[in-house]
Amino acid sequence: MALALILGWWLVAGSRAQELPRPSLSLHPSQGVSLGDNVTLRCHLPQPAARVELYKEGYSGFKKQAHMDMVQDMAEFPLISVKKEDGVRYQCQYWLLEPPGTLEKSEPVELVVTDPNYPPAKISLIPKECVETGTNVTIQCDNQEFGGIIFLHKDGHSAPLQHQKPNDQATATFTLFGVTVADSGTYRCSYRIGGFYLLSSPLGDGVTLEVTPAPAPPGDERRSHGNLVVAVVRGCAAALVFGLGLYFVLDACSLWIRRDNSPGGEDN
Repeated sequence: MALALILGWWLVAGSRAQELPRPSLSLHPSQGVSLGDNVTLRCHLPQPAARVELYKEGYSGFKKQAHMDMVQDMAEFPLISVKKEDGVRYQCQYWLLEPPGTLEKSEPVELVVTDPNYPPAKISLIPKECVETGTNVTIQCDNQEFGGIIFLHKDGHSAPLQHQKPNDQATATFTLFGVTVADSGTYRCSYRIGGFYLLSSPLGDGVTLEVTPAPAPPGDERRSHGNLVVAVVRGCAAALVFGLGLYFVLDACSLWIRRDNSPGGEDN
C-alpha cells in the first residue's frame, strides 16, 4: 500500500511538472560584459514560487538561492566584479510551496566574458567597401592563431551574425550573398578562446560596407520611357473617345428636345 501511494504521488508530481511552464533566465546587460564588470542574472517565474535557485555549470548543486515572498515574478542574482571563472552557462529553477516540489530548470544561458588581454581580430572586406546591390561580398577575419571560434558582428545587432571555425591560416571567411541596401553598415570580428570558460576577445576594428542600388540597364530605361509614352497616348485616346461619345449623346438629346417642341411634334 505504501509503495502504491509513493508511486502515485510520483506520477502526479511528474505530470504536474510537465504541465507547468519552465522559468526563463536572462542577462543584464545582455552583452559586452568584460572582466571586472557587474552583471545580473534574472530568473523570470511563470507563477509564484517559494524559492528560486541559480545553477552554474561545473558546480555541483546550486550556486545561489533566493527566497520569494509569493508576489514577485522575478528573482535577481547579481555577479559583482566578474571573473573568467564566471564565464560559463547558467540555469535557474523554482520551488513550489503547494504542493511542495521543484520543476525543470530553465534553458541554459551563456555568460560570455570579454578578456582584454587577447588582441582583437583583424578584418578585411572583399571586393571593396562600396558595392552595388546583388553583389557577393566576402569578409575575412583573422584571430592571429589563438584558436577558438570566430564570430562576425554588425553594429546595431545584439547577437553575432555568423560564426565559423578558422582554417589552418587562422582565418574565417564569411560571404554575404546578393547584398541589399539593408546590408550596409559596420562589421567587426571577435573570437572565443578555446577551453571550458566562455572567454572572448574584444571586438576588433570595423569595416564599413556601403551598398547602393544598381542602375537600371539602358534598355530598361528606353522600355520604361516607351511604356510611359504608350500610357499617355492611350489616356489621350480614351479621353477623346469619351468626349466624342458625350458630344453625340448631348447632340442627340438636343435634337430630341427640338423635335418635341416643334409644331405637330405631339401628334406622335
